[in-house]
Amino acid sequence: MRRIRAVVFDVGETLVDETRHWGEWADWLGVPRLAFFGALGAVIARGEHHRRVFELVRPGLDLAAETEGRIEAGWRYRIEPADFYPDAIPCLAALKAAGFAIGIAGNQPLEAEAALAAAGVSADFVASSARWGVEKPDPRFFAMVADAVGAPPEAIAYVGDRIDNDVAPAKRAGMFAVFLRRGPWGLIQAESSEAATADLRIDALDDLPQALVALPVAAVP
Repeated sequence: MRRIRAVVFDVGETLVDETRHWGEWADWLGVPRLAFFGALGAVIARGEHHRRVFELVRPGLDLAAETEGRIEAGWRYRIEPADFYPDAIPCLAALKAAGFAIGIAGNQPLEAEAALAAAGVSADFVASSARWGVEKPDPRFFAMVADAVGAPPEAIAYVGDRIDNDVAPAKRAGMFAVFLRRGPWGLIQAESSEAATADLRIDALDDLPQALVALPVAAVP
């Protein structure tokens, strides 16, 4: 029996390049994109929540009110075809063809589930932290991943770009933790001590299907 039977993916900077998302926020707030992205990098390096970037670029900002203002101005959460990393959809297809169950679960708004479905992403389930009512790195999130898959944690590979939110908590949950070194979190956190705890480290999703297929089969008592 194959050791890993299901592969579950984070969304932002794993499947989806969030450059447009953050850039549009910078434009809305009237902050130069370079300054905004620099502030975001500082937040990541300090291990702070990503929402802290809004406090840095606009002290005293009411994020909920600003979000509502964007909605009133016609903005809607969306994932465009060009937002996907070029290796994302082919990787999902290759894993599916190899017989793995596929899941997508990340710290995302509820609208992300419909956006991913509308983009034609093929997965056995898509879930968001908003619907589940719990965010990574909370252990309950990964327990819900296992429930959604319907398999024990050791049969699940969780793939993400963040050590703090993806790799370390997935590992603690008993899953096969895959660190994808890309995006701002992936690059900044790659040299952290916990990065070495990943069961697999890759620089592109192109490398994932073959690496998982090549894993030793599970021991059968």
